Amino acid sequence: MSRISQCFEQLKADGQTALIPYITAGDPEPLVTVPMLHALVESGANLLELGIPFSDPMADGPVIQKACERALKNDVSLKRVLEMVAQFREKDTETPIILMGYANPLEAMGYTEFAQTAQKAGVDGILTVDMPPEESDTFMPTMDAHGIDTIFLVAPTTTEARIAKIAKHAKGFVYYISLKGVTGSTMIDMSQLGEKLALLRKYTDLPLGVGFGIRDGQSAAAVSDVADAVVVGSTLVNCIAEHQDNPESLPGALAGLLAEMRHAINARDMAK
Repeated sequence: MSRISQCFEQLKADGQTALIPYITAGDPEPLVTVPMLHALVESGANLLELGIPFSDPMADGPVIQKACERALKNDVSLKRVLEMVAQFREKDTETPIILMGYANPLEAMGYTEFAQTAQKAGVDGILTVDMPPEESDTFMPTMDAHGIDTIFLVAPTTTEARIAKIAKHAKGFVYYISLKGVTGSTMIDMSQLGEKLALLRKYTDLPLGVGFGIRDGQSAAAVSDVADAVVVGSTLVNCIAEHQDNPESLPGALAGLLAEMRHAINARDMAK
C-alpha cells in the first residue's frame, strides 16, 4: 500500500480530513524549501504538494506564476526538485509528497528516468496538469511500475462521462478544482461543490481532495464538510511572496497560516 493510501486510511479511521498545502519548489530560494516543508508538517499538513517550476503554468493564477518565475531565476530544475524531496526524506519518511507540474519537464527528462529518480527520492504521487488520462498511455504504466500514484484533476465543467473515465485511471486521490478559472480565483459555491463531489463518489472510492479558493480557516472548514482533503496553495504562496526578502522567517509564517486552517478543520471534524 502506498504512503498516500496509508495516510488517507489512517485519517478516515481517526475521523479527520486531510490538509494538503502546496508550495513551489525553490521559491523564494532553494535553501528554504525543505525547512518550509517540515514546518508545514509540524503545523498540521498530512500530505505535501510540491510544485515543479515551469515557465508557462497555464492552470495557475498570477500568484503561482510569479512563484515559478522566482524559482526559475534560482535555476530550480526538475532534477533539483527531486534532490529537495530526497533531502526532506532524510528526516521524514512518512508524510506523502505529491509533485505537481506540467508535462514538458517530465518529457525532457524522460518518463523512465523521472520515475526511477522520483521513486528513489521518495515521491509518492504526480499530478501533471496538462496530461489527462487520454494522453497518459505511456506515462501511467511507467509511474505504476515505480510505485508513483498518478493523480488527475476534475473541474466543475467536467462531464459525467469524462468523470467516469478519469475515475477509472486515477490513483491516490482525485483532485477536484472547486472553481472555474485559475488558482487563486474567487469564492467557492458550497452547494455546487457538494453536488459535484456526490457525483464523483458514484464513480470512485478514492478520497476526494478539493483545491482552489481556500483562503483561511473558515473556507477550509467549510470544504472539509464535504471533501476528504483540503488543498491550500495560493494563500501560502502569497505569504511566501510577502516574505521573500526575509526567507528565514518563512517556515514560521507558513506554519502560522496552516495551523489556523488545521484547527478550524479539526473543530469541524469533531462536530460531525
